[in-house]
Parts: sequence; C-alpha cells; structure tokens
Amino acid sequence: MLNQSYKNGFRQYLKLERGLSSNTIDAYLHDVDLLFRYMDEQTNGKNIKQVTLDDLRGFLEFINEMNLGPVSQARIISGIKSFYRFLMLEKVVDTDPSELLESPRLGRKLPEVLTQDEVIKIIDSVDLSKPEGERDKAILEVLYGCGLRVSEVIGLRISDLHFNEGLIVVTGKGNKQRLVPVGDVAQKQILIYKDQVRIHQSPVKKAENILFLNNRGGPLSRQMIFIMVRRQAEMAGIRKKISPHTFRHSFATHLVQNGADLRAVQQLLGHVSITTTEIYTHLNQEDLRRAILDYHPRNQ
Repeated sequence: MLNQSYKNGFRQYLKLERGLSSNTIDAYLHDVDLLFRYMDEQTNGKNIKQVTLDDLRGFLEFINEMNLGPVSQARIISGIKSFYRFLMLEKVVDTDPSELLESPRLGRKLPEVLTQDEVIKIIDSVDLSKPEGERDKAILEVLYGCGLRVSEVIGLRISDLHFNEGLIVVTGKGNKQRLVPVGDVAQKQILIYKDQVRIHQSPVKKAENILFLNNRGGPLSRQMIFIMVRRQAEMAGIRKKISPHTFRHSFATHLVQNGADLRAVQQLLGHVSITTTEIYTHLNQEDLRRAILDYHPRNQ
C-alpha cells in the first residue's frame, strides 16, 4: 500500500514537474511496477525504503531473464533511476541505491538518412490530384524543411505560423516551445494546403486551430503519417526503412554536412543536450571516400 502511494506521487512528479507526455509517464510507471513485482516475489515484499544495491542487481537479473534486449533493459533502469531521484527529492530515502546501478552497454546506432535526391523523389511522388495530396506534400515539406517530430507536426496550429517573420512556433517534448525558421518552399506548400484545401473543410470541435486535418475534419494520428510516409517512399522506389523520423534525421544531417553550427542544429531540433545532436556529425561513405581522395597525400 505504501509503495502504491509512492508510485502515485511519482506520477504527479513526472506530470507536473517534469512535464512528460502521457506515454512517457506510462512507461516510467511500468518500470516501477516491474520493480514492485520483483520485490513482492523475490524479497519477501520489502518496502521501497529498504531496497539495497544488491536488491537492484537482483532486479537486473530478473529483467534479464525476461529476454528483454539491451535497449529495453537500459530504458527500464533509466526509469528506476528516475524513481529514486524522486524519492530522494521527497526525502523518502536518504541514499540512492540505484546510483551505482550499471546499464547494459549499448552500441551507438547511426540513424537511417535519405540523400537530398531521395527526399525530392519522395516529395515529388505525391499525387496532387487526390484530395489529400496537397496536405501530404505540405507535411513532407515540414518534416524535412523544419526537422519536426511527428507529434510536433500533428500538433502544429494555424496560430503557430508566423510567415511574415519566416518562423513557426513548435511545441515539443514536455510542452516546451521553440521557434523554427521555415523556408520558402515549405511556406508556399503550407499556404497552398491551408488556403486552397483546408478552407473547404469543416473542422470538428477543438480542431479549429489544428493545421493538418484528416478527411473528417479531425487531427491526424501518428499512424496516418507513418503510413503516408512509407507509401510515398515505396512509390518513389526508395528501399530504405523509412519513417517520419527519417526526415528529421536527414534534415539535421544535411545541415551539419553543409557546414551548419552544431549548437544551431541542437536548437532547431529541440535537443536538451548537445551530445544528442552530435550523432549527426557522422559522415556517409561518399564523404569519407571524397576526403581520402582529396586530402590524403598519396592521392595528390
């Protein structure tokens, strides 16, 4: 019963103080439930205040036996560490037994990236004769032209468009807002959709200010954009594993490859830490080949 009250307090902390999304909060609470389950089954129902580092190491063995991959295990451990940070803030515990808990080592996987030609092929593959054509093309232009997350595209509002200043207001993770410049091509396509297509729709209640609408006048779902992006990639003959996030990766990679400052890219993407952005400093194989041919003394 006491453990449940701590869990409820953790929920409020994640929602009000951390400003996390419902999906992220549910994931953290699932991690805590796993810990409680382990404690009930393996530690004779110890109270959370009695848990030691050895208990948590036993918990690692417990989740390892669930055949979870390293990424899933690392995420669960991250959730448990966040739970103990909350308990420390609330002075429920005096020491944090999770502090020395080690996560499984993860290799750094480079994201799938489209070439500029592939991006153009995908955007040009949209059939503008279909009712949703102008909308889908505008979404693709925003994904690539502004580097937005799919959730940010879904939540984009008409009142967020400030085209006189060449900017849009983007609401990202934790409801944090940032200003993102929007280029002429994306602006033009958004205005075509908004002024020539969307104007003929009747938005449902509470969707009057939402920019991108489905055929029934409601907000788009994440799944709809995933399906659209994969359909257009297939029509363009792109064989890579594509998702809306691929356009965000491509946006950042192309900026860095063309000389953009990493700090600027960090701000555009809404990354809290510069280390998250540093992954975009990777070079593709053609860059490496060109560097050797152009700069190695044996090739002069």
